[in-house]
Amino acid sequence: MHDLRFIRENPDAFDTGLARRGVDPVAATVLELDRTRRDAATRMQESQSRRNDASKLIGQAMAQGDKDKAEALKAEVADLKTTLPALEEEERTATAQLNDLLARLPNLPHDDVPPGEDEAANVEVARWGTPRTFAFSPREHADIGPALGLDFETGAAISGARFTFLKGQMARLQRALGQFMLDRQTGENGYMECAVPLLVRDEAVFGTGQLPKFAEDLFQTTDGRWLIPTAEVSLTNAVREQMLGAMDQPLRMTALTPCFRSEAGAAGRDTRGYIRQHQFEKVELVTVCRPDQWQAEHDHMVRSAQGVLEALDLPYRIMLLCAGDMGATAKKTFDLEVWLPGQGAYREISSISWCGDYQARRMNARYRPEGEKRTEFLHTLNGSGLAVGRTLVAILENYQNEDGSIDVPAALVPYTGGITKLEPAA
Repeated sequence: MHDLRFIRENPDAFDTGLARRGVDPVAATVLELDRTRRDAATRMQESQSRRNDASKLIGQAMAQGDKDKAEALKAEVADLKTTLPALEEEERTATAQLNDLLARLPNLPHDDVPPGEDEAANVEVARWGTPRTFAFSPREHADIGPALGLDFETGAAISGARFTFLKGQMARLQRALGQFMLDRQTGENGYMECAVPLLVRDEAVFGTGQLPKFAEDLFQTTDGRWLIPTAEVSLTNAVREQMLGAMDQPLRMTALTPCFRSEAGAAGRDTRGYIRQHQFEKVELVTVCRPDQWQAEHDHMVRSAQGVLEALDLPYRIMLLCAGDMGATAKKTFDLEVWLPGQGAYREISSISWCGDYQARRMNARYRPEGEKRTEFLHTLNGSGLAVGRTLVAILENYQNEDGSIDVPAALVPYTGGITKLEPAA
């Protein structure tokens, strides 16, 4: 959500920021609805005050024997009782229209964010690792995986497209990856492990920005709850409607959960393989902090995700996303893209975003600076540390051997029960 005061004082800057997102000017509409709402509220308060005053004067007029004045005041009170509901409805309608408009607008990009409409304008800021040189032509994970237990056919038979059934050593490797990532984020990077609800209410997905605009990307249950698209929803909403203290230390949280996405906006993309699924696992990182802490926390979150890739010796690059390619709630986003030799390309494995106070305003999450009576909205950040399925894909492609076996990265061996190699089924 956006700060109305900022829009009133900086309408041109607001429209300029949205223009970088490809959004048409909207400040004038926002301010007109705001004026209508405030005018109706003012007239309603004045009418209520006059009705109360007139009601008191009726008694005085009656006591003084001034029946004409009393009758005139009664008529005025009756008229005010008739007009007040109309004013209340006018104020309620303008408020609803204003809130709905603001709720659908994306966050304003930070000044550091490069201009651009799509991923072609993203800027590479760093690379790590050297892609392996193979003595054979490396294959894609969708070709390697089935013999190792990545069963696309069974998943599709049970649930349809974009579902996969993992068997035996492949299921073991995925479990090992999730536990390894979770242990690293809690043991080395200061994130508190959380076990969170997978079903949430409207208010939760509104708070993190999926509703109202992106409902088609979610799955909804028969009782009206939503399956989480990421643990970001549950973790960030942990501070919903809360007033925190001075926030000397940022609140860092993590969770390993299944995630559910309809992929409505990704029709035709990555239909083959394990890259883009309706159900997948992810270790999510969320930080809630003071406004002056966001930069350090953004850097820390990026390093936390980098550390997982480096421990697994997976080459990657860091991309600063352009304004047009960022998620709607983000002010600034870095993507980590892992090298997939089978595809001969870098692919996203983590997206790490600073959201400013955009989500906190939607959740009404505040803190009180030390020694002050005023309160301020918190800042929120989120990112993957990492997407488990995509990391599995990266291991299959980077650690493949010509005979179809897969070497298990050394960092994962303690989590696989000592298994150092996945062998294809006979």
